[in-house]
Amino acid sequence: MSEQRLISELEQLVSEGRNPNTMHIDLLSTFDILREINYEDQTVPTAVEKVIPAIAAAVNQIVAAFQKGGRLIYMGAGTSGRLGVLDASECPPTFSVPSSMVIGLIAGGPAALQSSIEGAEDDPEQGRQALQDIALTAADVVVGIAVSGRTPYVIGGLNYAKSVGAVTVALSCNPNSVIAGIADLAISPVVGPEILTGSTRLKSGTAQKLILNMLTTASMIRIGKSYQNLMVDVHASNKKLVARASRIVMQATGCTLEEARRALDQTGNDVKLAILMEITGMGIEEARAALQNAGGFLRRAISAKTA
Repeated sequence: MSEQRLISELEQLVSEGRNPNTMHIDLLSTFDILREINYEDQTVPTAVEKVIPAIAAAVNQIVAAFQKGGRLIYMGAGTSGRLGVLDASECPPTFSVPSSMVIGLIAGGPAALQSSIEGAEDDPEQGRQALQDIALTAADVVVGIAVSGRTPYVIGGLNYAKSVGAVTVALSCNPNSVIAGIADLAISPVVGPEILTGSTRLKSGTAQKLILNMLTTASMIRIGKSYQNLMVDVHASNKKLVARASRIVMQATGCTLEEARRALDQTGNDVKLAILMEITGMGIEEARAALQNAGGFLRRAISAKTA
């Protein structure tokens, strides 16, 4: 693509526009610069709110994929790719899911998490190859993340995902983007021009982070990873999380720390089992069977025992 054509494309993007509210930002004091940033950031949740129906549709597809043993796969370049990798990496400790259940792919591979890999995002073939390397199937959901909605790496991935029958989702910050036209579902929060023209790690990146949080958190809740608003599938892998596990059991049951710790010791720090045993008086094997019969939903297992 010629430089002139690329410039013409960028000129059409909302995310690349100049923000009339910040034309004077280089003249401001530190305090006033920060106030301008904060003022612009306040517009992001409203933009995200407008696309909740599209986010909900994507969550429903992700839940259906999880229930069939499928995976959620994020792919993007630069900030978009890093945000996808970040969200994916936080799922195992938060929800005790295998690292293969939510996968983050970034143009240029793991090295691009810390350094820019020149030209990686410009190659659609790399997007296709990244999905082939993880053996993408029709059971999976692929979320292509690109603020501009035109990143070749993401376009290549989405086209390949569609060819194998996977559900595809486009997450961009421009209306009627290229990837929105490719994907089965499009999530397009329009947050407007950045305070620094084209620095889409700012409002656009914040919008993407909020939406990725929503996709995984809502999907995990829908498959039984919470009880009330407690993270009952947390993986207690360090001292802080061990303490959190004890606190969750105490919050859910009203028991003492000693009782919570005893139950967790019996279950190998399985918070769900510990809560079920404390509330119902079940033994560990009975509780384990009850949870399995309830499909992993703690509230269902408690209701079945106490009904």
